[in-house]
Amino acid sequence: MNREELEDELEKLHRASYAWSLSCCRGDREEAEDVLQETYLKIFDGRARFGGGSSFKTFLFGVVRRTAAEHRRRAWLHRLRLAAWSQAGSGVAPVSKSIEARSSRLEGALARLAARQRDVLDLVFGHDMTVEEAARALGISAGSARQHYDRGKKRLRHALGESQS
Repeated sequence: MNREELEDELEKLHRASYAWSLSCCRGDREEAEDVLQETYLKIFDGRARFGGGSSFKTFLFGVVRRTAAEHRRRAWLHRLRLAAWSQAGSGVAPVSKSIEARSSRLEGALARLAARQRDVLDLVFGHDMTVEEAARALGISAGSARQHYDRGKKRLRHALGESQS
């Protein structure tokens, strides 16, 4: 693909790829924007190349997922260094932040799913991918994706059923 074709494809998929980036960044809009920008840069400078083995959307979503994972690792290392610095300087362990309360039943139920189950369900239901396309985007086998899909749906049904009582 030449640069013009890449730009056209990225423009067509921008809304969906931003939504996927937002999901990969667990709702953090600023991080999602950074991840998406870095994803586009990787594609344009050749660090991520579309080989044609899948749809462009599947390729793009895979690059977004890996870039978001890189961001999480960097943020974790940064927090780890800050915690070590804080402990060395004050002798007091840093206080961990409380987890935000989920306002809707669905968000709460989704949050209780395993990350891989949540990602597969998000790609299939939120981004109109097949389970096989979701597997390629996540870098897992189709069989594994089918298991995460089935287990995630069952857990989601169970969690939503419990909360209705």
